[in-house]
Amino acid sequence: MFERFSGGYYLGELYVEPHDGDHAVIQQTDHEAVNRQLYTDGEGVERLDAPLVMKLESGHFPVSGDSSVPSGTLAVPEPMLPEPTPSRRRVLLANGDRAMELLRYAGWRPAKRT
Repeated sequence: MFERFSGGYYLGELYVEPHDGDHAVIQQTDHEAVNRQLYTDGEGVERLDAPLVMKLESGHFPVSGDSSVPSGTLAVPEPMLPEPTPSRRRVLLANGDRAMELLRYAGWRPAKRT
């Protein structure tokens, strides 16, 4: 789905469509697969629910999983889309280190495990 693009990003192509939610989402299974592939190292118990960080045009945003979204689709709140017409688009996906850095800047903190 994504290939190495640079030191901080992977490049992929997804069908991008507007939706009425408050944050960007991809199919839950795709979200977990990308999390497993890019954000885990195989050591101990690792979370697969951390938001992915994608870049579309010039904006970064966190992306969560949602089982109602079709596989291969990125659903983005319309105000975040430079062009609200559904289409296939190139999307950058931040690697693990870059994603955590961007999430910290945005104020995201992982939920404490009990």
